[in-house]
Amino acid sequence: MDEHQQLPEQRVREEYAIVLDFLPHGYPFDSKPSHRKTPIIQAMGKEHFVLLELAPKREIFLQPMQEVYIGEGKRDQVHHILGRLDPEKLTATARDSLDLVLKDMVLKNEKRFVEFFNKSQPLTTRMHQLELLPGLGKKHMWEILEKREQPFVSFADIKARVKLMPDPEKIVIKRIMLEITGNEKHRIFVDA
Repeated sequence: MDEHQQLPEQRVREEYAIVLDFLPHGYPFDSKPSHRKTPIIQAMGKEHFVLLELAPKREIFLQPMQEVYIGEGKRDQVHHILGRLDPEKLTATARDSLDLVLKDMVLKNEKRFVEFFNKSQPLTTRMHQLELLPGLGKKHMWEILEKREQPFVSFADIKARVKLMPDPEKIVIKRIMLEITGNEKHRIFVDA
């Protein structure tokens, strides 16, 4: 292939997902007879926060918060990926699990999100990526830009050095939730 040719843009692929809910008898609103319903796993990808619908292998029973491999190659628990999951289809259990999973994932990947505060860029001449975070306005943005000349090392560091800063962990979680469930024009954490 010619070095100047562009490859077609590929959708993001997840290697691992976290189970939000397991429906051993499929969706309750599915009108098929019970013997024709297939089990469903509602999950979220670990890297790109993509909501997914998965089909488990036979005789597999999963719990919310459990990690499953969904990448290429042999999968132990997941038969195949059915596709992306519409946030409207999330069960009550999945919605509750989503909050816990996001909190856990943001804490475990704190460095990744702190890097966002250190490296975020302007979107336009009038708007900066930092302003997409709930509760951050121009004042916070300018102060973060000034203080990050000495890079932040943790959420606690951001909170300590930026006056009246809302909890960075909570605003990151809130933004990810908005990107997952809403129709946000700009995505900074969730891949489309």
